[in-house]
Amino acid sequence: MSVDVVTFGCRLNSYESEVMKREAEAAGLQDAILINTCAVTNEAVRQARQAVRRAKRDNPNARVIVTGCAAQTETETFSDMEEVDLVLGNTEKLERKSYQDVVAFGISETEKVRVNDIMSVEETAGHLIDGLTGRARAFVQVQNGCDHRCTFCIIPYGRGNSRSVPMGVVIDQIRRLVENGYNEIVLTGVDITSYGADLPGAPKLGTLTAKILKMVPDLRRLRLSSIDSIEADDDLMRVIAEDERLMPHFHLSLQTGDDMILKRMKRRHLRADTIRFCEDVRHLRPDVVFGADIIAGFPTETEAMFRNSLDIVDACGLTHLHVFPFSPRPGTPAARMPQLERSVVKERGARLRAKGAEVLTRHLACEVGKDRPVLIEKEGLGRTEQFTQVELAGGQAGEIVDVRITGHTGRHLLGDALSKAA
Repeated sequence: MSVDVVTFGCRLNSYESEVMKREAEAAGLQDAILINTCAVTNEAVRQARQAVRRAKRDNPNARVIVTGCAAQTETETFSDMEEVDLVLGNTEKLERKSYQDVVAFGISETEKVRVNDIMSVEETAGHLIDGLTGRARAFVQVQNGCDHRCTFCIIPYGRGNSRSVPMGVVIDQIRRLVENGYNEIVLTGVDITSYGADLPGAPKLGTLTAKILKMVPDLRRLRLSSIDSIEADDDLMRVIAEDERLMPHFHLSLQTGDDMILKRMKRRHLRADTIRFCEDVRHLRPDVVFGADIIAGFPTETEAMFRNSLDIVDACGLTHLHVFPFSPRPGTPAARMPQLERSVVKERGARLRAKGAEVLTRHLACEVGKDRPVLIEKEGLGRTEQFTQVELAGGQAGEIVDVRITGHTGRHLLGDALSKAA
């Protein structure tokens, strides 16, 4: 074994794991397991701790190095684990020097933690990578950190304030990946719709998106990760309308459908803003599909407030729901608010998931009989432009194939490949 990486959480973590592996191997690190953690929920931290124990049990002679958002925000949780050899912060994990020091000097008990103040970081480097191991699409970091302070969220304390990667660096990275055969690129970050505020001229996400599509004409598909719809700029709406290479699938950082809970979450939008955004985008791109993050059982949420979250699924025409039963994160204002009974939180989460299954099934049924270009993720599985999963025979990972949709399972589509897409 040389260097293995176990990744939890978001697409940005997946991108950074590729950088970590490259830098660790270039530093000469061997027999090591890097665990890149997520801190978004208590469950994510619990799973990371399980992974640490499992990694040491299965590889007793390997060094176990823990990093990522949970390592940044709950350093002692991991440094106190006897299975952990080293804890690296979110900045340190991307620096070759961190791994060179391990190779040259080893790890002593007094140096087990290397986690600096993430709020002091003012720039985000555009790390160039050639691809992502085992993935048919490539993730490109355009931004890191967050300037907002939603009352339920610990992530700004793991990622720091918002920093943007310069447009030229992003375009060079995407051009490099396209030359290496990637047909689909996903722009990632913590809050990508805040892109550019710290750069000269303060370009917006729409400016960046338009520039990418113009400067990299061979790029077949460009996809955005989770967006905050209230920050969508005019240029982004123009690109949505005019360039079909921007995929018609947008995952919204929605969180709830109730205005009072939105205020208590310290969000910047109201229910009507999200509904209007979905209507506007659907007018520009009738084939669009929306996903959304929704929290069930936020503190003080009444049954009537919760029903507003259920109702907004239909009001916005959402298809892919990512449901989070509320998880109080220590250090956040929401953790100090009056909490609901866990049984109520779980029950509301289950109802939201049932609603998600209902709208997904409805979408799948509407797709039957259509022809869709599908990006093959691995043999026998791919995704449409709307990010709906399709099961089909054959196909090479990374290629785009025209597929006729023949049915569905209630979870994903079934299809027959017609030909490679032009």
